[in-house]
Amino acid sequence: MLHDIVGAKYIEDYKIELEFDDGNHGVVDFSKYLDKGGVFGKFKDIAFFRNFSVNEELGTLTWDGEVDVAPETLYADATGSGLPDWVEHSDEISANKRFHSDPQNATHFSGR
Repeated sequence: MLHDIVGAKYIEDYKIELEFDDGNHGVVDFSKYLDKGGVFGKFKDIAFFRNFSVNEELGTLTWDGEVDVAPETLYADATGSGLPDWVEHSDEISANKRFHSDPQNATHFSGR
């Protein structure tokens, strides 16, 4: 089951506290994305990183309409629950590396 993000609060450095639609919450350290390159390279600019919002349509965090991380990945990181089986066994492609182009000119990284 997917859980949407309903709230987010910047903590410090690359840490954001996330609240999910099932009431669970936790802190995710996004510093691990700094070395991934591509659109995640934008996170090296802490001002860019701190300028996130909750996208209600996607149920996840987005940055400037260009970058997002799959909500199932964030839920697993924040709650320590692990990824759903369908993600762990999806041909070894992690949710945050799969992407599709949004017709409204944004590239979203998502497992959806």
